[in-house]
Amino acid sequence: MIRLLAAALLAAAAALLAALPMSAQAQFNFNINKLLDSAKSLRSATREIDQKDEIAIGDDLAARLLGAAPLASDARLQGYVNNVGRWLASQTARAELPWRFGVLEAPQLNAFAVPGGTIFITRGLLERMKSEAELAGVLAHEIVHVLQKHHLKAIQKGAQTGLAGDALGYALKDARSEARDKLLSLGTELYSRGLDKSDEFEADRLGVAIAARAGYDSYGLPVVLQTLQAMNAQDSGVALMFKTHPAPGERLNALGEKMQPTLDAYSGQPQLVERFAAEARGTAR
Repeated sequence: MIRLLAAALLAAAAALLAALPMSAQAQFNFNINKLLDSAKSLRSATREIDQKDEIAIGDDLAARLLGAAPLASDARLQGYVNNVGRWLASQTARAELPWRFGVLEAPQLNAFAVPGGTIFITRGLLERMKSEAELAGVLAHEIVHVLQKHHLKAIQKGAQTGLAGDALGYALKDARSEARDKLLSLGTELYSRGLDKSDEFEADRLGVAIAARAGYDSYGLPVVLQTLQAMNAQDSGVALMFKTHPAPGERLNALGEKMQPTLDAYSGQPQLVERFAAEARGTAR
């Protein structure tokens, strides 16, 4: 579309230029070149970010997020969460991504994904769970954010207005550039501001389907949402979660409206309470 627009502009420019006096032609050339440069910059800012760049951006964002909270030192717990997450991811259309799942040593209740397949969950949220189905429901929700490129698209949208000219291209080519730093800053801001509600509702719906496809009780995520709903939104442990996501009650209502048949059909699948207790709580260690 942008190429067609540029071609049309050039054709119109040629016709108009022939009719202008010489003194006006120089100014016209300057203006039309400026306009075409803007079109070129727009094409650069809106171009598709390929998978290699998506993963690289995600790795950089993950490093920044780990600066705020370290990974838990419990190797068994990390292995368990990775096994659950990778099994879920293997059920999706982007199973080839380098999926990684990490437990952060943080008391707050939260989970988040970065582009390219890295997903974090806090120990605080894990401690509120009672089954592997609940863990699977939350991880599947985050997996959908990666599958649908929710964060990547939001970052790219911000880059169209927050980065000048061809800066997005420079940011992708040079990991040490000022443009790359600004791009990552745009991404980091998302985790304190949150995605669009529509993205969160989509992640809930598709996450339930992924968890069910992987063999888990479909009510895993709704149970976690009920746990969050029962908490005080002003509690420091959930304040960020409530700020960056729709209210749990709103999410439950949306799930009921769109996914009730699926929830009911797969509600009898395993919850794996005992395995979760052994691996995440350490009762069998």
